[in-house]
Amino acid sequence: MAKFRSSHNRKSAGESSGMIVKVGLFSLILGALYFAFQKFSGSPLSGDEPVTADVENLEETGADSIFFLPTSTTGDIIRHKYYALSYVEKFELAEWIAYELTAERLNKEWVQRTNNFRPDPMVKTGSATPDDYRRTDFDRGHLAPAADMAFSTEAMSETFFLSNIAPQDPGFNKGGWRELEELTRDWARRFKHLYVVTGPVLSQPVKFWIGENQVAVAPAFYKVLLDLREPELKAIAFIIPNETTTERIESFATSVDEVEALTGIDFFPGLMEKSLEEELESRFDVKLWRTNDKKYQIRVDKWNKQQ
Repeated sequence: MAKFRSSHNRKSAGESSGMIVKVGLFSLILGALYFAFQKFSGSPLSGDEPVTADVENLEETGADSIFFLPTSTTGDIIRHKYYALSYVEKFELAEWIAYELTAERLNKEWVQRTNNFRPDPMVKTGSATPDDYRRTDFDRGHLAPAADMAFSTEAMSETFFLSNIAPQDPGFNKGGWRELEELTRDWARRFKHLYVVTGPVLSQPVKFWIGENQVAVAPAFYKVLLDLREPELKAIAFIIPNETTTERIESFATSVDEVEALTGIDFFPGLMEKSLEEELESRFDVKLWRTNDKKYQIRVDKWNKQQ
């Protein structure tokens, strides 16, 4: 963040009125910079304040209302109260789900899981339905996990819209994907605030199609994480095949740039200066994202085998 210093020079009487106007404009600019700093410094949301509240506040200032969202390949962006998504009708899936995950929310008492899977009424073309998953070999896998939204009954319920669900191999959903979801919550508690984007890989051949609505079974899923809190700004991404695996989560780690190249999605446009975006998205360091040996062993010995 650049620091601005004002200088005070002697002015003639004839210059005074012009100086007053300039000072007024400078004050407005400083106010805008302060607002931007408060938003982009990475401080967590307070209480149950939804992400859309921030969007509404920014719209009042004329700022871009989707500054924190990835690009959409379809233009069909849906904003629920606690997360946003880009829907792809061709696959009956969201190509990404985006939200902010904070330690404050995770440390609240969790509400009871609802399991009220249902179509998303905001998908104008119609989303998948529970019937699409019946009598199939695939789980209804969350993109934004229910546990990430367990701080609120309303937030929890939103995660069961079928637009936030994708067909997943049971060993994947209950194994490697679960481990990555739990690690993400661990990292959010440790780093206090994360930007999270998750979705299926739709640029590769689909494995299967299920249900009357022909929901695509993606060959892999990705998760992109960004930490903008100082002193150590960082990002990392994961691409995991939609299948049971005994590989360690670290082996699936990659850069945000690699996921962008694979999906054709720009994940954080406008969220930070371009030079910083390029730096953070081009590299990753797994040492900064500590995993859990015990959790890995539980996954291999138990979670992978749950059907």
